[in-house]
Amino acid sequence: MSQKQPPVLKRFKLMLITAVLSVLSVTLLIWTYRDYWTFQPRTFYYQRTTVPQHSVHTTYIVGPEVLQGREPEASVVTVNGTKTLLFSAYLEHRTDRKEVRVIAVVLRSEAVAYRCLFCCQEQLHISDGVCNMNTDHFDFAYGTADIMCPVPSGCEAPSRITVTSAAGSSDVDREFLEVKNQNVKSDAFPYSFTVCLSTMFDFTNVLQFVQSLEMMQLLGVDRVVVYKTSCSPETQRILDYYTHKGLVEVIPWSLSRYLNVSRSFVPSLGPGDLHYFGQIAALNDCLYRYMYRSRYVALHDMDELILPQSVSSWSELLPQLEQKYGVDRCYMFENNVFPNTIKLPPPNSPTLPLLASWLNVSGVDILSHLYQEPIIPETHYSNFKIIVNPRAVFTATVHGVLHSQHGCSWVDRNMARMYHTRGPRQPHLKPDQLIYDGRLLDYSARLIPAVSAVLKENGLLEEDSTH
Repeated sequence: MSQKQPPVLKRFKLMLITAVLSVLSVTLLIWTYRDYWTFQPRTFYYQRTTVPQHSVHTTYIVGPEVLQGREPEASVVTVNGTKTLLFSAYLEHRTDRKEVRVIAVVLRSEAVAYRCLFCCQEQLHISDGVCNMNTDHFDFAYGTADIMCPVPSGCEAPSRITVTSAAGSSDVDREFLEVKNQNVKSDAFPYSFTVCLSTMFDFTNVLQFVQSLEMMQLLGVDRVVVYKTSCSPETQRILDYYTHKGLVEVIPWSLSRYLNVSRSFVPSLGPGDLHYFGQIAALNDCLYRYMYRSRYVALHDMDELILPQSVSSWSELLPQLEQKYGVDRCYMFENNVFPNTIKLPPPNSPTLPLLASWLNVSGVDILSHLYQEPIIPETHYSNFKIIVNPRAVFTATVHGVLHSQHGCSWVDRNMARMYHTRGPRQPHLKPDQLIYDGRLLDYSARLIPAVSAVLKENGLLEEDSTH
């Protein structure tokens, strides 16, 4: 019969086994992560992403992703040890290898080796990123860039991503961006025409904004995206109204918290670090945001409208353009300036279609400015705007595209052209040197009651105003 072991010896053996198992576990852990410090493509178990914690629950946008929390204090993700700012991330399906495109603003003089951290099926994968600088930076210190992140093997469906500096800390306890555009679509889009408006700052032009939004709907637009920095309370009321209707999506856009943004398109006219409140970054984010959600995307400003000349809507116009110029091209529309300082009646009418009830509404009445400046060689091919199939464009800029699959075509002004109601570009012109164009009046019978209804519903007209 076997003899029982003394309790002391039994406890000693148990402690020895525990120590051996602990050493083996540590050794296995070190072996598993042996190449962590070499920064080769690799996989870690994913712990968590850092999201600011707030007590009041509403919707806010970070980077500019929608998360839960309060009104955002920041709309970007910073890259450790650099001046780089990240905005959004999109899976790229059109390149030779699978990549995630991270839209960013970078300091052009700063050389950075980027590292991309992917969250895939609760694991962390890493690859080296490549920065492609947008050539349109207008000589500002900062410019828009795409940080292209190759998707590592074993990461079939990256759900979130962040970018770090290879020279900085490897701490993964940081904010991640959602990777959008996971699925490719070629038809059955939620929207037919999306207009990207950027950027809205110190905006008070309520009347023209409402007129433009109602005109866009008459043209067939079913989505308008506004990158908003600041606006008047009346403008915010209008934004809230159209957001509730489902027409408008507002993206908070507050780069001024990170950079000295310029209010102009060149440093000599508006000192700062970045062109026009980060307009190019906003336009490219909008292009990718709606790449697989909208059949077409138009990039233009609040005070611009692209009007067909022989048909009444974009849905009728686009088949004509595709037949004449080819499909999947970037269609460029000639800019025609209608100075908002000149009010003249149509040639065959003694009066303008003025509504007395609109006179107390802040902003410009586009129906009062029907005379355009003559086209001159210096401005003929400048300040145009575009309608594109977003899936055929890689990089957009303020006027046109920088990289696309099939190039661009100028649209015959007799088919469609852009109406730009703004301050004069040729202030020396006398009224009799302007050219009458009454195309907008063709929409006035539907436009006027629609605009009045919106203004009245938002408390900007007297309840009994009918004329």
